[in-house]
Amino acid sequence: MRRLLVAVVLLGVLGGCANTPPVVGELAPTLDDPKAEAAYMAVLDRYSDRQEIYDGFDTRIFAGATIQTPAFRDARVRRRALFQTLPAVKVEALLAEEQAEAAKFHEFFLGVHVNDFRYDDFAHKKSIWRIALVTPAGEVTPVEIRRIGRVDLNVQAYYPYTSLFWVGYRVRFPLTFTSGEPVIPEGTEQVMLRVASSLGNAELKVHAR
Repeated sequence: MRRLLVAVVLLGVLGGCANTPPVVGELAPTLDDPKAEAAYMAVLDRYSDRQEIYDGFDTRIFAGATIQTPAFRDARVRRRALFQTLPAVKVEALLAEEQAEAAKFHEFFLGVHVNDFRYDDFAHKKSIWRIALVTPAGEVTPVEIRRIGRVDLNVQAYYPYTSLFWVGYRVRFPLTFTSGEPVIPEGTEQVMLRVASSLGNAELKVHAR
C-alpha cells in the first residue's frame, strides 16, 4: 500500500475499525481533562464511521464521516468552548446557531484521503462519486456538497480520524422527501452514508440519534 507518511499511529477513536488511516505530522489536539476528552470521543465514536476503498492491496481512498446530530453538535461546541475558554453567553449563542442548522438539514462532515488527487472531486457537479444518505425510508442525494479544504490541527481537534493530506467536506441532505415524508423516520437507530464510484463503494454507518 502506497503511503505518503512520516509517521503512522494507531487511533482508537472509532470502535470496530479494522484499519488505520494514514496520520501525518502532529497528533490531533486533546483536552487537558481526561474525562472530558473521553466523553467527547465516546460521542464522536457513536456518530462516526470510517471505511476504505481498495484496488487490490492498494488503498485508493480513506473516508471518515460524522453525522451532525443535535447531540454531536452540542458536544462539538462544548469542546470548542473548553479549547478556547469561551464565556457562557458565547457558548449559548453557538449552541443556538448549531441547533438552528440541525433543524434545516441532515448534515455530515466527510473527511477523505485520496491517493490520486484526480479523484478528489466530491464537490464537482460532474464528480465521479455519487453520495447518498440511505435510511429505512429510502435514500436521498445531497442538496449541497461544499469543500471545506485541507485538514489542519483545528479540524483534527474535532475529527481526529483525519490528518494532514486529508480534505474535509460538508454534505447536506434534505429533511424530507419530495412527498413530505421524513428522510430519517422517527425511531431510526442507524443510517448510512454511501460514497460510490467506478473505483469502489464505501458505506459509512452511524447512529441517527
